[in-house]
Amino acid sequence: MFETLGFEDTTAREVSVLLGLGLGVAFGLLAERTQFCFRRALVGEDRKQALGVWLMALAVAVLGTQGAVAAGWISFDEHRFMTPALPALAIVLGGLLFGAGMVLTRGCISRLTVLTGGGNLRAAFVIVVFAITAHATLKGVLAPLRTTLGGLTVNLGDSVSLAALPGGALVWAGVIAIAALVVALRSGNSVLALAGAALIGALVPLGWIGTGYVLFDEFEPIAMESLSFTSPAAESLFYTIASSAIEPGFGPALVGGVLLGALVASLTFGAFRWQSFEAPRQTGRYLAGAVMMGVGGVLAGGCTLGAGLSGVPTLSIAAILAILSIASGALAMNAALTRSASSSGAPSTRQALRPAE
Repeated sequence: MFETLGFEDTTAREVSVLLGLGLGVAFGLLAERTQFCFRRALVGEDRKQALGVWLMALAVAVLGTQGAVAAGWISFDEHRFMTPALPALAIVLGGLLFGAGMVLTRGCISRLTVLTGGGNLRAAFVIVVFAITAHATLKGVLAPLRTTLGGLTVNLGDSVSLAALPGGALVWAGVIAIAALVVALRSGNSVLALAGAALIGALVPLGWIGTGYVLFDEFEPIAMESLSFTSPAAESLFYTIASSAIEPGFGPALVGGVLLGALVASLTFGAFRWQSFEAPRQTGRYLAGAVMMGVGGVLAGGCTLGAGLSGVPTLSIAAILAILSIASGALAMNAALTRSASSSGAPSTRQALRPAE
């Protein structure tokens, strides 16, 4: 479609930077105000409300994405989520690692990016380490681990998504959306919070449609993508240190937009404040969590946004397996930390390790 829009001196990739920036700013603003975070939805003190926010966003994302598929605007047939050779071991191990890591850092990577925009230096530290580790797993010294685990696959044949099951895509999209809406509406959140969550969810199909339909160019195609942080974080790191040698893209613009949006929101509403580490032990814990998320996000094929909020609406089995594995890893790590704190009889240590959420 892009070639019909009349852009003579601008490529689809260049316009995708503006799209990524716009989506990122919107997500940063909305996520800062709604405290959008998958970790909080699982193990946070206000998990019921946080889960309601996350599921409201998911319901809108599913309906919007599958609506676009039904309209013929986009298709996920050739997307990496739909490969018949499912790297099940890599996805499960990666998801468990990512989930455990986000509990250690007390925030999924999208939430930590938002916190960085609000002045949290602990979150900024995690993002940098996460990006370095993700890049090392994609193309560096940890790449052999990725390729070895990724080579152990299960052949799904044509059953790569829920759309292949009885009822088809619209039925399964409806089941997921309705279930998510029921939980969200019973979560005790205010109408304003749920409205903000719904707007976050709407960003997902906007991303898919923008990159996969509006900016589709047969001569210079770009990847179809939406909200995600694992690959974009690695791309942002590489672009930051080598911007004169490579062109910017959707991913780095998205990350930059989230930081900008969160900064504007935190300054506007008086939430900005500088925060840093309080003890060496805390630094070590966050370092370990960042590394686990960096490796895990790549192995799982995405983070809580890439495989979760953006991946599940594709109805991909791989994406669903990834987000379930992330949730399992988070719950297991939280249980382990709770047992450790109880046996040591030092609840004050847990309190000292807690950053702003």
